[in-house]
Amino acid sequence: MNIILDKLNSKNIMSAKLWIEGGSRNDPKDKKGIHQLLSSTMLRGCGPYNNRQIAEIVESSGANLNFDTYEDGLLISLKCIESDAYKLLPLIGWMITKPLLQIDQIELEKDLTIKAIKRQKESTYQLAFDGWRKMVYGDGPYGHDPLGSIDAINKINKRDIVPFADSLIYRKKNLVISGHFPIDIESYIENSIAFKGISEDFNAQNKSTKNNNKIIIENNEINSICKRPLNTKQVILLIGKATIRYDNKSDILLRLLSCYLGYGMSSLLFKVLREKYGVVYEAGVYHPIRENQAPFIMHASTTEEKAILTLQLLIDCWEKIINSEISPEELELVKIKFRGQMAHSFQSISQRAEHKAHLLGIGLTKDHDKEILLRLESITSKEIKGAAKKYLKNPVLSVCSNKEVIRKITINWKP
Repeated sequence: MNIILDKLNSKNIMSAKLWIEGGSRNDPKDKKGIHQLLSSTMLRGCGPYNNRQIAEIVESSGANLNFDTYEDGLLISLKCIESDAYKLLPLIGWMITKPLLQIDQIELEKDLTIKAIKRQKESTYQLAFDGWRKMVYGDGPYGHDPLGSIDAINKINKRDIVPFADSLIYRKKNLVISGHFPIDIESYIENSIAFKGISEDFNAQNKSTKNNNKIIIENNEINSICKRPLNTKQVILLIGKATIRYDNKSDILLRLLSCYLGYGMSSLLFKVLREKYGVVYEAGVYHPIRENQAPFIMHASTTEEKAILTLQLLIDCWEKIINSEISPEELELVKIKFRGQMAHSFQSISQRAEHKAHLLGIGLTKDHDKEILLRLESITSKEIKGAAKKYLKNPVLSVCSNKEVIRKITINWKP
């Protein structure tokens, strides 16, 4: 386990973030959501403590302890005061080395997860996004939400979860501790019985897990639109592509494009869709950090009457970034936005710790952001246009609305 200490003057508050390689992208096709069940159940008993005892330890300290599932990894988060570090950090170790995985707690988490999935399905945006994701990634690792599917969750039992829990001890792990922490914290962790056995020796089981990370893109011109009919007057439109890994040198060019398109009131989507034409409730860009092919999506919500115009304006904005260079003034503003975006994401010690753990977890260095900011100065509009032309051609559309609106949009969609 790689330990990174990030000392900050934070008034005796510390944040620990442990990123474990392989999240929901490692869910087997017939067990989608198994990592979510694993992570949530591990909070309900580990080492010498049951669910009630863990809750008492954490709550009596006024601390926060969470375990989250993401596509690329699992994240254990702890925030507490410095003096409680020795009491609370062992819980992180016990979760990995000795999770209890009690059957009654697994069943409780299954019920909670199914309820969360049902709530998610009430969102028209989520339905449109799920359709886009399924169309683009198919049954690949990014083709489903980390929560999984109701059918799969119902079938998962303790016997299914145990092998995944056992594999955690061998997976690549990065622990970042930010803020104000005891001076001997690293040696304490290394010598703690709770962390005993955590290894970086990747065995055959771990290597076979890595082989499942290949992204499958199932898309062609014939299948370039996903339609989700609902009895609603709202219209959700998503246009996007699966692009490149975060460690690709061109990723920064696409991140600048996402700022240009969707960040702030000076962004292209806001100026065109909100200020000039007033056709949408909201519009933006979704371009998360991903270890493999990250989605790059423009999204907008509008009304039945304005659906066709909104679609055409989205297409116009997409074509503009492919066929036109950003002006020098716009480029300078985009770079300022990007720097501000990065600064905003590091405001708290928890954000700093999580970002560092995430970067290390997907194979980058802790100085990656500094390298990006240095490179930012020399990036040109021509480079950005080249990246858009290379990675953003032939996007696919997902629409969620009533049948009549979908029929009209289908006629007007030309991939």
